[in-house]
Amino acid sequence: MAHYRVGRLEQEIQKEVNDILLKRVRDPRVQGVTLTGVEVTGDLQQATIYYSILSDKKEDEETTAKGLEKASGLIRGELGHRLSIYKTPEIKFELDTSVQYGDKIDRLINKLNQDGE
Repeated sequence: MAHYRVGRLEQEIQKEVNDILLKRVRDPRVQGVTLTGVEVTGDLQQATIYYSILSDKKEDEETTAKGLEKASGLIRGELGHRLSIYKTPEIKFELDTSVQYGDKIDRLINKLNQDGE
C-alpha cells in the first residue's frame, strides 16, 4: 500500500510543479524546463525532482539550476496549498542527464551506420 501512495504522490507532485513553473514562476532562468520525473522518499519527507533543458551548454545548466533553487520556496509553498498531505516534502532539483546521454548514443549509432555504408 505504501508504494502505491508514494507513486501516486510522485505523479501528483510532477503535475503540480509543472503547472507552477508554467503559471506562477516568473524567473526567465527556468523557461524551457521539462520535468522528467519525481522520486519521493518512503517517509514522504523529501522529493527529488528531475528536469532537463534543451541546451547542452554548461552555463545554461548552472543558470537554470540557480533559478530552480531560488524558486524552490515558492514551489514548495504552492505544493502545500495544492496537495492534501500532512507535511509538504522538502524539494530538491536535479538535472536529468539521461536525455543528453540518449542523444549522444543516438549520434554514435548514426555515425557507425554512415561509416558502414
